Amino acid sequence: MAAVTPYLFFDGNCRAAMTFYRECLGGELILNTVGDTPAAGQFPADARDKVIHAALRRGAPPEAILMASDWMSQNTRVPGNNVSLSINCSSAEEIQTLFSALSPGATITQPPADMFWGATYGSLVDRFGIAWMLNFEKSR
Repeated sequence: MAAVTPYLFFDGNCRAAMTFYRECLGGELILNTVGDTPAAGQFPADARDKVIHAALRRGAPPEAILMASDWMSQNTRVPGNNVSLSINCSSAEEIQTLFSALSPGATITQPPADMFWGATYGSLVDRFGIAWMLNFEKSR
């Protein structure tokens, strides 16, 4: 496991917030909108300009210090559920092992599955109420 990264969720103002953090912290900001993805057709038209993923990277080699997106869940965003801990796993086995270890008593929000961005991804809220996002980029 490389690192645990905070993943922030915003209520439609992800671009403004991440631009602000870049101004404060420096680094390189990468923003991807819903409309830029192959999944754009699966979202309502008014979501096309929302940020589906942002990463503020700083350091050498670039390390993600903050990741974020606009809130697109059907559940209401409230303080407390707007932060997840994200782990970029180093193998398919690691994502399965970590997901299984965190699962007892958890609410599974996305079982590990292949995603359009070329990764296996799964998410859950553990029995203590902490949200986890596990990602394994298959191109590694």
